[in-house]
Amino acid sequence: MTLTEGQIEIMKEDISAELICLLMQNWHFSQQEAVDILYNSDTFNRLQDEQTGLFYQSAGYVYSYLQQELTTGDYRR
Repeated sequence: MTLTEGQIEIMKEDISAELICLLMQNWHFSQQEAVDILYNSDTFNRLQDEQTGLFYQSAGYVYSYLQQELTTGDYRR
C-alpha cells in the first residue's frame, strides 16, 4: 500500500504531537519549550525526511532518538 503525501504528513504531525507531550511529561518542559526543542532537533529533521522512514515508526521509538539527542547532543550515540 502506498501512502499519499497527505497521509504521510498526518503521520508526521501525529508523532510530533506525541513527542511534544512526552517532552512535557518526562522533562517537565512547558508546551512552548517542548515545541521549540522538538522543532530545532536533528531528530525532527530526520522525522521530516521521508527517506529515513521514521514517520512509519512509533512515537516511542522516535522519542528514544530525541532522548539520546537531548542527553548527549547527538541522536547516534
